[in-house]
Amino acid sequence: MSSLSETLLAADRRPNVVADLAAVIDAEVKDKKGLSGGAIKAGYAAVRKFNPTVASDATNRMLPEVATALQPFWDDFDGAGDFGAYLAGRGDEAADALLAVTDARAAKTDREPLKRAYKGLRGKAKDNVKQALPRLGKVIQQHAS
Repeated sequence: MSSLSETLLAADRRPNVVADLAAVIDAEVKDKKGLSGGAIKAGYAAVRKFNPTVASDATNRMLPEVATALQPFWDDFDGAGDFGAYLAGRGDEAADALLAVTDARAAKTDREPLKRAYKGLRGKAKDNVKQALPRLGKVIQQHAS
């Protein structure tokens, strides 16, 4: 059986995985409500003005680490049912595993404005990641099955 990394990063599959995961990011941002949702939408819109492909670029860069972070969950998933629901059922663990990827990336960057922006958003990040798990899991399952 192939690992999640081998499957998702295969040359014939990776572009579609990246596109679908970037669409998850766009949908999650679009669905945000309230004051914090408005701030997320405004920040995302501002970044997209400078780099319209920011979601797909970041997803493509981080996909190897994301696949590695999700591997233990994929291994424990029985393959029957909905991987997104499975991840949501293990929301704290799954969100922590994914945020470890972005935390490591943020720690390594020498771009101070990015570090500050990430630090400002990090407090609410776990809740946002947990909300995205059903969509994220659906895309992973679609491409890994």
